[in-house]
Amino acid sequence: MTGIHTLGKLTTVPALEHLHLVAEPVAALLRTWKHAGEVGVVEIDPEHADTAGTVDVYGVPWEAGANCVVIMGKREGEERVAACVVRGDTKADVNNRVKRLLDVRKCSFLAHERAVTETGMEYGGITPIGVPTDWRVLVDARVPATDLVLIGSGIRGSKIILPGRLLAELPGAEVIEDLAV
Repeated sequence: MTGIHTLGKLTTVPALEHLHLVAEPVAALLRTWKHAGEVGVVEIDPEHADTAGTVDVYGVPWEAGANCVVIMGKREGEERVAACVVRGDTKADVNNRVKRLLDVRKCSFLAHERAVTETGMEYGGITPIGVPTDWRVLVDARVPATDLVLIGSGIRGSKIILPGRLLAELPGAEVIEDLAV
């Protein structure tokens, strides 16, 4: 495949040929990932990097957008962190489904500064592609079932578009039914 995809008003270029458009941890994974040739990247206005902006400005359907939220909890002093990927028309079921999957009493969003530091990505552009290998990557089952998905690139100035099925192929990815509501 070529890594050239169109979603709404956005048309990508092959990510492997434009690694300068993604955060370094994303580029590092793409350099070694067998599916990287199917991944596209497109520059966007950082002011419109959130899901609502991509819908309003770029005409990307809500269900084609994917959000990555970083959740953490503790059990018996052990911290458990997960990057949760859900479609843009849903929200991660943090207080029920994610909490049970992490097997913690309480979970919350990882602090912004810490998420940025640990991922090496910009807040608002964090993607499951290239997150720390000791984090769980939980993918709502609706995401891989989506033909094309728009997701962060690790920076706010670009987005990645790829076949949804590839998010289930990320290292360590776990596809979870009803991760989102």
